[in-house]
Amino acid sequence: MVTPRPTPRQAGAATRRQARGEGHWPAPAQAPRQASPLARGESVPPALAGSLDRAVRGIFGVSWGKARTWIESGKVSVAGARVTEATARVAGGAVVVVDERAARLRRGELDDADVVHVDAQVVVVAKPAGLSTVPYDDPEEDTLEARVRAWLERRGRSRGVRPTLGVVHRIDKDTSGLVVFTRTWLAKQSLSGQFRQHTVHRRYLAIAHGDVRTRTIRTFLVENRGDGLRGSARGTPPANATEAITHVERLEGLAGATLVGCRLETGRTHQIRIHLGESGSPIVGEKVYSRHFLGPLLEAPRLMLHAAELGFLHPSTETEVRWERPLPADMAAVLERLRPHG
Repeated sequence: MVTPRPTPRQAGAATRRQARGEGHWPAPAQAPRQASPLARGESVPPALAGSLDRAVRGIFGVSWGKARTWIESGKVSVAGARVTEATARVAGGAVVVVDERAARLRRGELDDADVVHVDAQVVVVAKPAGLSTVPYDDPEEDTLEARVRAWLERRGRSRGVRPTLGVVHRIDKDTSGLVVFTRTWLAKQSLSGQFRQHTVHRRYLAIAHGDVRTRTIRTFLVENRGDGLRGSARGTPPANATEAITHVERLEGLAGATLVGCRLETGRTHQIRIHLGESGSPIVGEKVYSRHFLGPLLEAPRLMLHAAELGFLHPSTETEVRWERPLPADMAAVLERLRPHG
């Protein structure tokens, strides 16, 4: 999907409209999965907002066990995307669909709806939270990389051989959102160069504690900032420090928090988490870079950080391509909970 580059004002306005529930995000390159004629859909009443299994049980009048079985086998979707975590949070007004004839989603399998784009050079996918991009240690076998390989094999995209898949970037395990893998040597060379030169467009959505204002944060990161954590150097940075630049845009004020857009000019490990945490506004759900936060920590099922936009020059055409992915159900539910009502 090739899209023109929006201006910063246009991009910010589009995100604010989506966060308010107005308009829609650009359609994914792949058509959404079609529900069977027996599919049933209902909006979540405010009284059932919360865990998905509770909402499904209440809306469709089934037992806890039945509700969880439907969810874990991939027969329940929220806002058009399958959700397989029974404890995922859903907001009031979200549309929940149960399709008992939907193909069973096996554990460790990539859903077709999460493959945003695939061609001979690249594959762009939406990573769910809780899944590592690549193995963190040797025993870790269920990763996004492994699921993408398996998906390519199942769909006959590998022509009978083990799919070639190049890793050019990654996002944290607890972060959701867009990731690109390369499928050829040419693509890997091209994308690796674009990431090194910081020309890849990456924009995240985050829910951060406190009242966050629009600003640019520029620091030099070191492995140990003095308390055992990776972070920003104080004073003159050492020779091994790496420059990190994050452009933060305030999108919406919430109860005790702010929805922000974070555009990466550089892409360092934990960059957004460090920058927001050190500025006194750790991300909601943060367990590492929130130790010095003095206010009350808001509850969330995981780190409220989502890789919403990804764009780069396509390796074969050198044309700019860009994709967007809306907030997943768990993060949308936290956002709705923190919005002032009345």
